[in-house]
Amino acid sequence: MPHVLIVDDELNIRRVLAAMLAREGYDVTTAADGEQALAVLNKTPVHVVVSDLVMPRMGGLELLQRVSAEFPDVPVIVITAHGTVDSAVQALKAGAFDYITKPFEQAELKKVIAKASRAHEIERQNVHGPARAGEKPPLVGHSASMRQIHDMVSKVADSPSTVLITGESGTGKELIARELHLGSSRRDKALIKVNCAAIPKDLVESELFGYEKGAFTGAVGSKPGRFELADEGTLFLDEIGEIPVEMQVKLLRALQESEFERVGGIKTIRVDVRLIAATNRDLKALIADGRFREDLFYRLAVVPISLPPLRERKEDIPLLTEHFIAKYNQRLGKRVERVDDDAMQMLLHYSWPGNIRELENLMERSVLFADAPVILGSSLPDALQERALGPPIPIAAVGPLGAIAAPSGASMKEIVRHAQAELERELIARALDETGGNVTRAAKRLQISRKSLQVKMKELGLRGGEDAE
Repeated sequence: MPHVLIVDDELNIRRVLAAMLAREGYDVTTAADGEQALAVLNKTPVHVVVSDLVMPRMGGLELLQRVSAEFPDVPVIVITAHGTVDSAVQALKAGAFDYITKPFEQAELKKVIAKASRAHEIERQNVHGPARAGEKPPLVGHSASMRQIHDMVSKVADSPSTVLITGESGTGKELIARELHLGSSRRDKALIKVNCAAIPKDLVESELFGYEKGAFTGAVGSKPGRFELADEGTLFLDEIGEIPVEMQVKLLRALQESEFERVGGIKTIRVDVRLIAATNRDLKALIADGRFREDLFYRLAVVPISLPPLRERKEDIPLLTEHFIAKYNQRLGKRVERVDDDAMQMLLHYSWPGNIRELENLMERSVLFADAPVILGSSLPDALQERALGPPIPIAAVGPLGAIAAPSGASMKEIVRHAQAELERELIARALDETGGNVTRAAKRLQISRKSLQVKMKELGLRGGEDAE
């Protein structure tokens, strides 16, 4: 059940909101100011924060900044009086999810909280917090594919060109968007992020372009959209493939003409926005199915950046592991130094369906529960250990127990270790023989990395030929 934290210095407001949300099925906690709210966040998982802007001790804007830095997956909705809408817009540019004005309609508040809760569910695995002033987000990796992406980002960052970032979920698309923004001359302006998958289809237009008072039921005042908030800055549209087809025409026009009208408005608004879009969907397949406009695709893909899945850049896993250990040592107050060799081999052999996000979550969990400075392979989840080892070898392939030439008087563990070494030697030797000694092709045949195969060959005293260029 979603947990909502209400932060307001007025007791009656806290009571009314808590009662209303409890009736809707939310788990609700209240706090009188920003400091109390942070104490709650540090003890209890929270899905959505609803905060007043003006409060004693710590106000809503400072709370927003702290939540964005320390709990980046928790959306913050700010409450403001009619006379301080400018402050709410400032909060949106600082990263607030949305705002509502006092006196507010209960239906409007419920709708905004439901949208924020859905956004939290979609983005809760993304633990990359916003970069602090002067800090660049870490693009960790020295693989050939990552070096190529580094080069491309540095070349196009300070340009107005639209960028389309593609890649599987968890590969770091938002991180690339932030790197592009921070590397541009717009770095001191707003980076407005919108997860298109979190917006109900009938609200996409008002979310992107804003609305005028009376445009629809519940529109008790005018409200700027994300395009206006990103003026002179950067707009990041994540999950762009989820935008309804009927809205894609207006989005295309806004990109081409840099102008649009709010919902229910007649005034044309001009903006200077650099757009970055991202998706884990195959947009060309959506085009073929009639669910994505081809002209919008080509307008978005001026500069395409494709992020490889982690299974295709496993040489980056040691660096990523080291980076995440350092990150969570600092966040969790731990002193973990490294993972042991067995654990690293398991990490290198695993297929990582959740990509970098899955690796980061695993390292956070491992650092949190570590009782020693070294994370052992035996402490990794059983599912990962089993999947890292691959499918079981048929018993017939091992041969009869009597054929194992184990040392006399050896323990069962020593016999098993000896048998495993002999089996590995036989499999590797066979693969090298079948590939003419080509280590790269042998590694592919064995479904392990070239580096892992070289390590095993050295351990077993095997030699391979030179790889063909």
